[in-house]
Formats: sequence, structure tokens, C-alpha cells
Amino acid sequence: MATVAFGSIRQHMIGTAPPRGLACDFPLGRPIGKPNDPAFQHRVLAHALSMLKRTAPGVEDFAESVTDQETEALACPLPPRHDPDAHPAVDEARGLRAAYERAITQYGNRVGAGRAVSADDIPSALEAFIRIGQGTPWKEAGIPGVPARVAHDIRGYYETAALALADHTPAAWAGLRWFRDSTQAGKVMRAAQQAMKDAEVRRDLWFFLLPMDSMQS
Repeated sequence: MATVAFGSIRQHMIGTAPPRGLACDFPLGRPIGKPNDPAFQHRVLAHALSMLKRTAPGVEDFAESVTDQETEALACPLPPRHDPDAHPAVDEARGLRAAYERAITQYGNRVGAGRAVSADDIPSALEAFIRIGQGTPWKEAGIPGVPARVAHDIRGYYETAALALADHTPAAWAGLRWFRDSTQAGKVMRAAQQAMKDAEVRRDLWFFLLPMDSMQS
């Protein structure tokens, strides 16, 4: 069967030596380019399909790039407080549920919750990380799974909800930056990450709770 591999990191493609490879200078997670831009995506696919004619192995470069300047601020309003007795992050997560469901209906569950915890369990998962930030040892905090995997589902829940709230198609990492820098949940994850690092917990257990540039390693 003739195949064409897509890749965003050219040196990795060369290292794996696919029969045919199309190196695309796009942000990770966007293998055929710009969301909601079918004309651009069709150009990428047309180039890839044209490579089926080549008989010698090799990697070609797609002529256009998609860049993320890491400066876009996502226009994404957060819900007002509803339950003053709940932790702000827990109240926030509950308030985002309707937006999350709208996004799931429109886009499907591509990056949302469900790999480690369901959307129903996001508030209680946040409570576990809240306890860590307040000093509870991570093994006693009640994290419902591997810390990094649970944290990934929390981020996915928020970034999916953001798709329904944003007024435009966001840049590749804009949703992640919004979660990290602008939400109560992001503050919780940062505090838990720092607490685990200070407690000299094994690095791989805390390092991926937030993106790698979220704190000094």
C-alpha cells in the first residue's frame, strides 16, 4: 500500500525514513494546517497525494508555513461565580460545562476530557490538585489517575470549552496559554506543580502538569 507521512518536525521525519514524507512547517497538532480553512488544507492534501507518483523514497517540504507567534491572547470570557462556597476553580469548571458541551456537539471530542477522567469528574479532579497546592502529599490527595494524564484532561476540558466561547479560530497554542495564564484552574495546576517540585517528587510526575514553559525546570 502506497503511503505518505505528514510531519511538523522535519528532522524527525528524516530520522524515521518514511517511503514518502511531506514536511509541513505547522504547529504541532495541526498536521494539515489552518483550522476552518479548507482551501489551505486541500493544497496540503493535493501536494501529499501528488507524492504517490514518486518511486524513490524521500521527504519534500510544503511551500507554505503556519506560525504561532506566542503573542495572541484568546478572547474567551470566563463564567461569573455561581457558588460562593466552592473553590473558585471548581466553580469555574462547573460554569464552563455548557460551553464544553456546545463545543463537543460542534467539533467532537478531539482533545476534551475522557482519557483519564470524564467531564463529570473534572471538578473533583481539580479538588485533588487544590489539596496538593495546599500542602497535602500528592499520593494522599486523591488524584484519580496518573497526575499528568488527569491534568491533560483538565486542560482539554478547558480548551474545548474555549472553542465555544472564543470569537475566532484561535492560534495553535492560544487556548493553552489562556488556560495556563487566565483561569483559576491554571492557577491551581501551577500551585500543585510547584508544591510537588518543592517536595522533591519525581520530576516526571509534576513536570507535565502544565506546559513546559510554565515554570523553571
